[in-house]
Amino acid sequence: MAEPFHRLTPIQPSESGYDEEQLTALRADAAQIIARYPHKRSALLPLLHLVQSVDGYVTGRGVTFCAEQLELTDAEVTGVATFYTQYKRHPNGEYTVGVCTNTLCAVMGGDLIFERLSEHLGIGSDETTEDGKITLERVECNAACDYAPVVMANWEFMDNQTPESTIDFVEDLRAGKPVRPSRGPNAICTFKQVSRVLAGFNDGLADQGVGAGAASLAGLELVRADERESGQNTGATQGSADTSDEAADTSGMQPGRHSSQDTPANDPDTLPQSSGGEAQQTKDEE
Repeated sequence: MAEPFHRLTPIQPSESGYDEEQLTALRADAAQIIARYPHKRSALLPLLHLVQSVDGYVTGRGVTFCAEQLELTDAEVTGVATFYTQYKRHPNGEYTVGVCTNTLCAVMGGDLIFERLSEHLGIGSDETTEDGKITLERVECNAACDYAPVVMANWEFMDNQTPESTIDFVEDLRAGKPVRPSRGPNAICTFKQVSRVLAGFNDGLADQGVGAGAASLAGLELVRADERESGQNTGATQGSADTSDEAADTSGMQPGRHSSQDTPANDPDTLPQSSGGEAQQTKDEE
């Protein structure tokens, strides 16, 4: 009996490469992605999401495609693909359901949700249902502690869950029924669709639904109310910041504006220019 796939499963070799139609589309998309970066190899992370959007996971042929596009070795690509958990090494379900069992969610019922859902689906963490619809994961903090316990469906928030409500929406996903997350877009996209978005392609859903919920904004609202009561306002604060920014230091950096636009351009392995404008020696010349 073959061992079940899991998160440490090696990337599997592909029986065949991409067909011409797939290759044409992938190369066109890859060219757009690579053009965003000054160095080709910087495009590796989104390219891995791109091949996942086609194959549903990182395949052997996907690794080879990325390597060829970026002039890397298969080993270099594999090293990155096996480091991050969002890159899957085996066929992933149409929907990844991640149950947070970190401290607060666990205390609020996350552990029970995972146990009940695992029993209901007949699978454990990082395993997929036989119908290929659901991959179950036990995940770390989803950064939504104010709505604990939280379950994610393809990284969309399902807030204040119970074992029963989680099983209900998971069964709706399996049945092909529309499921609306607590916040964000009006529907939950498939794993392949989400992978394409993570590759940097707009799905047009960014402005749908509610962003941060009331519980997440409660602290900000308290601060604003306190500012109004004390007569302070953001305009006065901004004015102070503008005054401090007027004085640039001799190196060309401005207080509070540490970004790439203030950083001198220099070739790789060459130190930035000195304040006098003369290029300093390279690291090899030191």
